[in-house]
Amino acid sequence: MPRSIWKGAIAFGLVHVPVALYPASQEDDIDFDWLDKRSMDPVGYQRINKRTGKPITKENIVKGVKQEDGTYVLVDDDEIRNAYPKTMQTIEIEGFVKAAEIPFVYLEKPYYLEPLPKADKVYALLREAMIADDVIGIARVVMHTKEHLAALMPDGPMLVLNTLRWATEVRRWNELRIPEAGKAATNLKEAELKMAKQLVSELTVKWKADAYHDHFAEAIKNLIKAKVEAGATHEVTPIEAPVDTSAPSNVVDLTALLKNSLGKRRQAAESELEAEAQADARPARKAATKAPAKSAAARKPAAKKAAPPTRAKGTPSLARKRA
Repeated sequence: MPRSIWKGAIAFGLVHVPVALYPASQEDDIDFDWLDKRSMDPVGYQRINKRTGKPITKENIVKGVKQEDGTYVLVDDDEIRNAYPKTMQTIEIEGFVKAAEIPFVYLEKPYYLEPLPKADKVYALLREAMIADDVIGIARVVMHTKEHLAALMPDGPMLVLNTLRWATEVRRWNELRIPEAGKAATNLKEAELKMAKQLVSELTVKWKADAYHDHFAEAIKNLIKAKVEAGATHEVTPIEAPVDTSAPSNVVDLTALLKNSLGKRRQAAESELEAEAQADARPARKAATKAPAKSAAARKPAAKKAAPPTRAKGTPSLARKRA
């Protein structure tokens, strides 16, 4: 189970049910990558200026909404965030309806709701009340800075939140040529209707999701498997540098990695200290070149004035810094 994408509470009346929201669906499509058939190089997506044909950077892209007169209104990310509710950690139930009243075309994406600690009793209370009345809740919820209409429904022991499309997102069908409702509109005969009902009855089964499969995806997977077994594969050199998968993942290796990191930091600190010492020593070396006797007298005790001028460069300053 993936990590929860939202935490908050279901609110109906004065009752709150603390819950966590989890995606209930996942993509199971075959991922086709684009390749250049001449060189087997990956083909990526580019941001292209449609007038010049030249790629542009992300920083130069702004969001614009076209108006009826052809002009655009520009909005930035901060304005968008401020226009939407910033925080709304509540699934606010506005009413209850019969499930059959919601057309399938409005259903969008399902999510599982898990009760947070100490919320089991009130979670079960809401679930059992909806089951007893055979209703589902219609609610509002904000996720990813966007408000959604949603249906809260019991499914066995689970409460499921299914986001719904807004009415403005569902296209009208009245522009399509649809036969009028009722058997009289198309002159259906009783014998025809009887045979059709008999056929529907014979094909009526109990719903089992596992009984249905994506035959197209299975056929493509079998085709790919056959090509692999026949050796019909092509090497593709990745554009990006390969990811280093040798990084340690257990506690012992992590400790060693931390020690190595600390060792490198010490080496870097010592190198920086020595570089500073050498930088401090440069003025002294220049002064020694101009007046060797005075420099030697200034840097050495009186008893060692006769010391040869071959001492290690930079050593006096480094000694003072470390002391």
